[in-house]
Amino acid sequence: MRREHPTAVLDTQEQDGSAAATAVAHPNIALIKYWGKRDERLILPVTDSLSMTLDVFPTTTHVRLAPGAGQDEVTLNGAPATGEAGRRITAFLDLVRERAGSDLRAVVDTENTVPTGAGLASSASGFAALAMAAAAAYGLGLDDTALSRLARRGSGSASRSIFGDFTVWHAGPDTGDLDAADLGSYAEPVPTADLDPALVIAVVNAGPKPVSSREAMRRTVDTSPLFRPWADSSRDDLTDMRAALTKGDLEAVGEIAERNALGMHATMLAARPAVRYLSPATVTVLDQVLQLRRDGVAAYATMDAGPNVKVLCPRADAQRVADAVRAAAPDSTVLVAGPGPGARLVDEGGR
Repeated sequence: MRREHPTAVLDTQEQDGSAAATAVAHPNIALIKYWGKRDERLILPVTDSLSMTLDVFPTTTHVRLAPGAGQDEVTLNGAPATGEAGRRITAFLDLVRERAGSDLRAVVDTENTVPTGAGLASSASGFAALAMAAAAAYGLGLDDTALSRLARRGSGSASRSIFGDFTVWHAGPDTGDLDAADLGSYAEPVPTADLDPALVIAVVNAGPKPVSSREAMRRTVDTSPLFRPWADSSRDDLTDMRAALTKGDLEAVGEIAERNALGMHATMLAARPAVRYLSPATVTVLDQVLQLRRDGVAAYATMDAGPNVKVLCPRADAQRVADAVRAAAPDSTVLVAGPGPGARLVDEGGR
């Protein structure tokens, strides 16, 4: 699916005549994980990955060009974006300006409803929305494939949030030709048979992670003796996952997702020093998922770089799974998500 985004249609203007655009994007949860980069600057992953975009936690980003301004002005959730968050957004805008042949600075206002830095893909929705809004405001007129490549440069998982439902992110050719790899590393929708999945999200800790995903990736790739074997097995997992989605076999999808996620966390535990995101509450939820399966519920866990657990199950069983997870981890926040939409431009009324 390729949606053309001609700027003559999508850009709006503020009262001062400056170009502006607003985009909304949702986070995605990887079922076949992205873990490890082979190029830090271009954000080229070691392996392909596959995800489900969610219908919760949207990010809304407004970008307005600011003629005459000496620097970008970035607001995140009503406060100035400082430190690493502000630096990453400004660096991304520099990339957009380079492609647009523009030196205009921008005013960026982002409202992010997903807890930041807690392993719930806040950077995915954030940079997907920023990529779409900034590309429109600066007049790039990109289709979704090009937007996916662009979003990848802000955060790898953002390449997948350009699309809704199930999405695969191609790592790109690993031939040593970085230009070819850059061109070949993008996300696209995955064909599926009829599925009616839900993802029960157990937020056992919404606080920032003690080790950032970027640092954990570097440490794992550089020091973990389990990383390369996991990466090899992940390629097989992706093949199996695509086949399961084509057949509409949700139980197989869950089995593959769970083994891939647990394998990823094993690579981190074997890093030197170890990266340990799993908390006692995480383990309690994982044990409850096993008990649900013993009770005949097709529930399967996955986790990103953080302590929070997502449980894939049929939508018809979602409430039962959510109740069981709440009972096991009463201090957690539990919500139910389904497949969500891709990133999109909206007007001031949200249309």
